[in-house]
Amino acid sequence: MTEEEHIELGQASETVLALPAFNQVVNHLVESAFQTFVNSKPDQGEMRERAYNHYHGLVDVVDTMKQRVAVRDEILAKGDTRQEELDHE
Repeated sequence: MTEEEHIELGQASETVLALPAFNQVVNHLVESAFQTFVNSKPDQGEMRERAYNHYHGLVDVVDTMKQRVAVRDEILAKGDTRQEELDHE
């Protein structure tokens, strides 16, 4: 993947992460998974495991998007550093 593609993915991810609707949906799903987990009985292992996996799936999506933003920022910072070095030559 090119640096430009990483920058585009980071920008798109930042845009989505900033959307109130996205955050509301993610928070609702996280709360739902948590409630399912804590309200299940110890012998309801399959239900508990499904809630646990659902929660971690949501966290993985959000963390991946945050990582894409961080990669974009790193690429842009590296570009700024290169430009400053050229300006001082």
